[in-house]
Amino acid sequence: MPRVKSGSGPGRLLVVDDNKVNRLLLARGLEQQGHQVDLAENGRVALEMLRASSYDLVLLDLRMPEMDGYQVLGQLTGDVDLRDIPVIITSALDELDEVARCIEMGAEDYLTKPLNPVLLKARIGSSLEKKRLRDGQRELIRKFATSEVADELMAKGFSLGGRYVDATAMFSDIRSFTTIADSQSPADTIELLNTYYTLMFEAIGNHHGIVNQMVGDGLMAIFGAPLPQEDHCEQAVRAALEMIELIELFNCDQAAQGKTQIRIGIGIASGQVIAGYTGTLARATYTCVGNTVNLAARLENHTKLVGEPILIDEATQAGLGSAIRAEAQEPFQLKGFAQAVPIYSVPTGQEPG
Repeated sequence: MPRVKSGSGPGRLLVVDDNKVNRLLLARGLEQQGHQVDLAENGRVALEMLRASSYDLVLLDLRMPEMDGYQVLGQLTGDVDLRDIPVIITSALDELDEVARCIEMGAEDYLTKPLNPVLLKARIGSSLEKKRLRDGQRELIRKFATSEVADELMAKGFSLGGRYVDATAMFSDIRSFTTIADSQSPADTIELLNTYYTLMFEAIGNHHGIVNQMVGDGLMAIFGAPLPQEDHCEQAVRAALEMIELIELFNCDQAAQGKTQIRIGIGIASGQVIAGYTGTLARATYTCVGNTVNLAARLENHTKLVGEPILIDEATQAGLGSAIRAEAQEPFQLKGFAQAVPIYSVPTGQEPG
């Protein structure tokens, strides 16, 4: 989380130097500037402290026993949780190749000893401001993407394209939503949608799924991507059961207030999908496409015809544990599929788990 609130204000700094006098004198000067300063006598101790607590910046010496500055830099850049912490190298070495090596390894800046206090203050202020901007970017990503997608973005970076993964796709929407919207005020409709999405996000998130599309009263969720999940079939069905359960509880509350009650239909299919970021470099979204996704959408639509709230395909049924019951329905030739598709319904009232 961001610690530098604005501009180049004070932060929490870690000074790493095997020379005790250097550590103490540098810490005193930094504390006089308003920073909170902790000390580490070598790289090994520094890494332990960085992994145990949160810092805004590291001032790192190069020549140290046990683990030198180069080794610390290598550990930091290879750690997703630590690589965004800016590092300023403080070293008596002023050879150009040493400076270049540190910058290439991910250091934010390089200052030679004895440290110029004016230059040091400016470099620290600049590094803290960059850290603040990076933290703000991370928070923004998490606001507009699921935590799983945000983690993948921060770990692997952004690039358009996709890959094949085994996953389960889910589609859900509200029955007769147009009629409901026409019968009440716009404010009531938006409130209804917000409540609906709150409940659905809760159920889907409880079972490790991500909602990656919302269109009107409908949503699409993925289980097993971007992070792999061995039991994605079962988790998707358990999420569907919890969704139905939450809607029933919501309807009880709505009935008590004399407000509109709703019903939903859910279609689920499992198999290979193409997952990745689609769009442009300026605007993109994480999604999944392929026959499995199309089948889930068709099954959701088919719930209207058969009157069952949850329909799943054969692959999903095969991935369920014995604790979840699924009942075979008549195979049906869904739109876009050349042959009749085996279909199963999942009776509601089962424990979501």
